[in-house]
Amino acid sequence: MREHTSGHGMDAMLDLMDRQIVDHDGGMVGKVDDVELEEREDGRLVVSGLLTGPGALGPRLGGALGSITTAVWSRLSGRPADSPKRIDVSAVAGYGTVVELAISRRAADVDGFEDWVRDRVICALPGVGEGPE
Repeated sequence: MREHTSGHGMDAMLDLMDRQIVDHDGGMVGKVDDVELEEREDGRLVVSGLLTGPGALGPRLGGALGSITTAVWSRLSGRPADSPKRIDVSAVAGYGTVVELAISRRAADVDGFEDWVRDRVICALPGVGEGPE
């Protein structure tokens, strides 16, 4: 991931948090709900992953709302509450007003919760998926 031209790195809160994530074709992938940090040997913190979805947003919200968000997401997605969807920073092609990935949405593999909602809620509604009569 590129650093600012000042050479002082980046401010993850300003440059990444809440930014839309788009794939290599400009398709929507999600939103940066949190970041994963890694400490280097020299003590510097670097962004190692982008976390997205309710599993990443819940802890950031905090309190009862955050706990409920995380618990419901974990229950419905079948993922551990402390394991939100993650995009490795190596997949980031650039960032600005949006975070651009060098990979496809499918390769980012962050659609688990959305897939569950589509398959178990939306498609279960009467008339959904049926063609015109």
